[in-house]
Amino acid sequence: MSDIGAIALRLALVVATYAAVISALGGWRQKTPWVRSAERAVYAVFGLVSIAMVVMLYALATHDFNIQYVARVSNRAMPMFYTIAALWGGQEGSLLLWLWLLVLYSALAVRQNQYRNREFIPYAIPTLMVTAILFISLLVFSEDPFHRLPQTPLDGQGLNPLLQNPLMVIHPPNLYLGFVGYAVPFAFAIGALVSGRLDSQWIRSVRRWTIVAWLFNTIGVILGGQWAYVELGWGGYWAWDPVENASLMPWLTATAFVHSIMIQEKKGMLKVWNMSLVILTYALSIFGTFLTRSGIISSVHAFAESDIGSYFLIYLGVILVVAVGLVIKRLPQLQSDHRLESTLSRESSFLFNNLFLVGMMFAVLWGTMFPVLSEAVRGVKISVAAPFFNQVNVPLGLALLFLAGVCPLIAWRKASVRNLTRNFSYPLIWSFVVTAALYVSGVRHVVALISLSICGFVLGTIVFEFYRGTRARQSSRGGSAWQALVSLVQRNRRRYGGYIVHLGVVLAFVGITGSSAYQIEKDIVLRPGERAEVGKFTLQYDRLEPVVMPTYEGFIATVRVFLGDALQSTLKPEKRIYFAQNQPTTEVALRTSLFEDLYIILAGFEPSRIATFKVFVNPLVAWLWLGGLVMVIGTIIAIWPERRVPQPARRQAEAAVSASAQGDAA
Repeated sequence: MSDIGAIALRLALVVATYAAVISALGGWRQKTPWVRSAERAVYAVFGLVSIAMVVMLYALATHDFNIQYVARVSNRAMPMFYTIAALWGGQEGSLLLWLWLLVLYSALAVRQNQYRNREFIPYAIPTLMVTAILFISLLVFSEDPFHRLPQTPLDGQGLNPLLQNPLMVIHPPNLYLGFVGYAVPFAFAIGALVSGRLDSQWIRSVRRWTIVAWLFNTIGVILGGQWAYVELGWGGYWAWDPVENASLMPWLTATAFVHSIMIQEKKGMLKVWNMSLVILTYALSIFGTFLTRSGIISSVHAFAESDIGSYFLIYLGVILVVAVGLVIKRLPQLQSDHRLESTLSRESSFLFNNLFLVGMMFAVLWGTMFPVLSEAVRGVKISVAAPFFNQVNVPLGLALLFLAGVCPLIAWRKASVRNLTRNFSYPLIWSFVVTAALYVSGVRHVVALISLSICGFVLGTIVFEFYRGTRARQSSRGGSAWQALVSLVQRNRRRYGGYIVHLGVVLAFVGITGSSAYQIEKDIVLRPGERAEVGKFTLQYDRLEPVVMPTYEGFIATVRVFLGDALQSTLKPEKRIYFAQNQPTTEVALRTSLFEDLYIILAGFEPSRIATFKVFVNPLVAWLWLGGLVMVIGTIIAIWPERRVPQPARRQAEAAVSASAQGDAA
């Protein structure tokens, strides 16, 4: 079976090369049949890579330990869902997944555009296939997932214990779906630059693709934070780790692009800026792949050191040179149709939004790469800790949050005093009420008070917009308020879906603010039967019990949690040592609610059963996860397809393409 997978990858390399070359030639010489042949070749590449994927999944499921990769990342004791998740638990398998998602996206993009955007397709296909060629080449010549061992071991080593968590079954695929998804907008941007078709059509063709990739990137970041929170045992969900930063940077620039699209669509402005954002987002996704696979950074999330990092770096340099060169060449055609008329306008607020997002991206990039640069220049690795990232990004984040409330309400072109008064009076009054209530209730942390006040302002603008739209629709169409609200969202999915995303951002900021400003941390040492106070909780340590499982040996502490004299819950933090890897891990115990999380780590214990616990009380963390869920729901609403194109129009388009192909063939 492994030979079939290896042969499929080699055939995919040949077919992908054919698709790239024949499509570019077809576009250059205006040969539609050649481009159509390249499109069929893209489908063939997807089929061949899918065969390789099926072979690898079959090898994992059947425990074919003669394949080196299977022996390294799985064993017989692992549950089947972890065995399947081992596909992306190592270098070769994750590269194969990256490749499969890329060719899947490529096939979908070709299928979607078989009757439209024909100017872009001849150059979008080579862009996608060149990326596929890079990954196929790595799998064929450097990181062979089907490499066989001279002797078959009785059992495999097993998946890294840190990855044996349900969140790791879904977190990496979502992150890959986001990273890989950015390749499609980049390919269409290159197609627009090469073809010279630089009106708003290319923007419209990539908007939904970008939002879909952004959605998966968002899910991946949120699930990654949850995994770190429950698995790594350090009390938090974001540590500005280099790999965390690698997932955040393209998300920031994609967010900027999704917002600035509207300026180009409505005003014909920011054309160079939008093109640059698409290029930068894709480049950052490749850069993130380079970071995790090159070995230049140290992270619990990264793969082992490998020589393939240089290939990603070379590829990154090539695509940047080509893309920037094309932008420079097309600068005369990328001039804005209108100029910014006033600082007090929606255009201006979107521009500031973009500048803050890109500023955050560069701050994160600088902090991530500074240790590497300092070691290369001075021979000393100077680490950049969380305080640097927080000092730079907290003010920028609060400014972005404020703009999330300003952008929907401020007028286009130039806001008048009447517009500002009419639209901002109620949200500002509500914000002042929220601030006063917070202060009276005891909130004295300056940054927390500012953040929660801005959250109140943005929430007020969102509610105000929904109320105003619902009331207008109800007065014109009649019916109940609920019917008017549902109809309003259905008729304006993009706009009101965006507002729901902003609501999710507000909820996430509430969670981040509460857990950052008011976290309680305490180390306690207890004998069985002893109690300790942590915040408003009383913890009683009862006992320590050993447990032996097929893949690990563990020690479980039983801790009862009281509020006053009332028993609230019984938590069981655990230490594990996995046999195959001889690697200790920490399983945290968590009591979660909307108001706070009680987070207990078994830090150590003695033969006498004296145990050391690290305990955190993290306020409002659940609001972060709830905010992420609301952002996902809002995004799905925003991108939900509108009514399908009527069949007569579709047949007319098909006839036009067919006539064009016949003319080229003649």
